[in-house]
Amino acid sequence: MADDERVPTPGPPRIGHFLPGGAGDAPEPAAPGAPRTALTSPDTVNRRQLGLGKARPIGAPVDRTLKKASPLPADPAYQGDFGAPPAAPLPGAPVTPLRGTRQLGGARPVGWHTTSTRTGVPQFVTQQPELKQPRRFSRPIVGLLSALALILVSGGAVASYKLIDSFDSTVANPLTQPSVKPSESPLPAPPVPTVTKTAPTVSDADRVQKNKLYTVGKVPTVKCVEPAVKPNTAANVLRYYQALLPCLHETWEPLVLKAGYPFRQAKVALVGQKTSAATCTGKHPDTAYYCGVDETMYMQAKDDLAFYQDSPLDARVSMMATIAHEYAHHVQILVNIGISSESRKGWMKSKASQLEENRRFELQASCLGAVFLGANKASLGLRGQKLDIWEFQTKHSGDEYNPKKVRDHGSRRNQWLWEGPAFKSANPASCNTFTAPSAKVS
Repeated sequence: MADDERVPTPGPPRIGHFLPGGAGDAPEPAAPGAPRTALTSPDTVNRRQLGLGKARPIGAPVDRTLKKASPLPADPAYQGDFGAPPAAPLPGAPVTPLRGTRQLGGARPVGWHTTSTRTGVPQFVTQQPELKQPRRFSRPIVGLLSALALILVSGGAVASYKLIDSFDSTVANPLTQPSVKPSESPLPAPPVPTVTKTAPTVSDADRVQKNKLYTVGKVPTVKCVEPAVKPNTAANVLRYYQALLPCLHETWEPLVLKAGYPFRQAKVALVGQKTSAATCTGKHPDTAYYCGVDETMYMQAKDDLAFYQDSPLDARVSMMATIAHEYAHHVQILVNIGISSESRKGWMKSKASQLEENRRFELQASCLGAVFLGANKASLGLRGQKLDIWEFQTKHSGDEYNPKKVRDHGSRRNQWLWEGPAFKSANPASCNTFTAPSAKVS
């Protein structure tokens, strides 16, 4: 073989010579007619030169008993879409059993848990479904239904009104009443709640000058009879006064109630008795007086006994006039003239003004006493000599006969000025001394 026909000796392989597609990827072609051996492969030559064994395949051994699976028939109506689930196998498609190593955790789900029932009908359609036209009623039917609805509403309103009316009637007249067995005692009635009412404020001046006592009218005649008791002892003096009390109660009670005030009966006792109130004891030790604290008239038996021994008829007339005067003080207390007069006197700064207020109070008591005597003059026997005695005593009583000369009851002239007309009228309207000028209450 010539030198120019010598096969060139190959040089060292370049980078990427044995990579797929490289110069060393395919084996050298063998000479024509030469048998193909493994030594002709560069890989074989290199492995032998390097002392390497026979090459083994990297992948897992293939089970030659397995047959190639045929593809499942696809749904001809399926149209792929992005994000849609995989196509379900059609009913009756053959299932090829898998063999090989088992996967841990069981078979992997394929996204279907039941056999698909879809056929060739597409899942979604583009054609809008046919809508049924709403049913329309004729005008006569609509009118009939409206009239029927109106009748139902009106009937419901009437029924509601009757129900409310029947409920009110049931409340006012319940069908059943609570029954009490004969052996059971009825429950006590609940206490009446106390309601406090504030009375309008009345000034002291209005109470003494505009008292309702002046408008009650004449004092009725109750046919009082002079007691048939001879006041010759202290005990008989008290009995004499006590016998006149019922007549005085019966005379003044209707008038006080008519004036709008509650009535309470006064009591009578003798001066110096232990029944005298502590606040009144010692103020008038020598004369008779009325004590508003215990509403008791305290009479002076000592003077009455001496007077009776000297002139029995004059003593009895004087005793009737005295108890009529003291009971008039009780009436003044009942109609609040007494408390208002005392209040007025307390606001006065001068002694003269206080004495004048006291004279108005005492002259009114003498006047009211004369009203009582004039209303019952016939039954008391105040006529003839007894009437003359009463007039003489009235005209000769007053501050002029006071040993201490205190001007607190009124002069003898003013005593008759108020008692004379009151005896004839028998009306408390004649005794408003609080509106009189100062000259008439001096």
